Amino acid sequence: MSNLRQQLINTACAMQAAGLNRGTAGNVSVRDNSGHFFITPSGLPYDRLSSSDIPHMGLDGAYHGTRKPSSEWRFHRDLYASRPEVSAVLHAHSPFAVSLACLRRDIPPFHYMIARFGGDTIRCADYALFGSAALSTAALTAMTERKACLLANHGMLVAGRNLDEALTLAIELEELCEQYWRACQLGQPVLLDADEMRAVMAQFAGYGQP
Repeated sequence: MSNLRQQLINTACAMQAAGLNRGTAGNVSVRDNSGHFFITPSGLPYDRLSSSDIPHMGLDGAYHGTRKPSSEWRFHRDLYASRPEVSAVLHAHSPFAVSLACLRRDIPPFHYMIARFGGDTIRCADYALFGSAALSTAALTAMTERKACLLANHGMLVAGRNLDEALTLAIELEELCEQYWRACQLGQPVLLDADEMRAVMAQFAGYGQP
């Protein structure tokens, strides 16, 4: 258990090193073998965290530990409850994801790597107050058959099989957000059509290592 807590802290620190977060923004969690999960605490700098600072939460919303869990614990809990393949959840306020989220835009298929996230778009969830049940509902709707979404006027949300995948997906999503933002400065990006994206998604079915 302590090793999983330390992996969580390492991932949280890596989020900052990758430019995904500054200060105490964002949060990350990981599911354990019991079906419960560890999550970063509310309002504490990642580089000062120790294993004893990491709350342990159940799907009933109860937690154990000396620190309060992140205020965003609900969409972590709800993703774990509804998506058995998900074992790590990451939320960040990265610059380009936030910029597009504040425009409340889905990211269209301007690049084939959009398919990496499970479909031909990356959706932007409807706005709701941070930490609220309404935000969790909106996020899960936007995440249907997807590994990521934007949260309107807020940031990004990513779900992975483990902490390494969640961090990798978050970095890739921020890069796509930056590329889309830059392309839009020059005009309207040319989008891949439905047939082209279906072919890409079929190709991704066998992508990477088992």
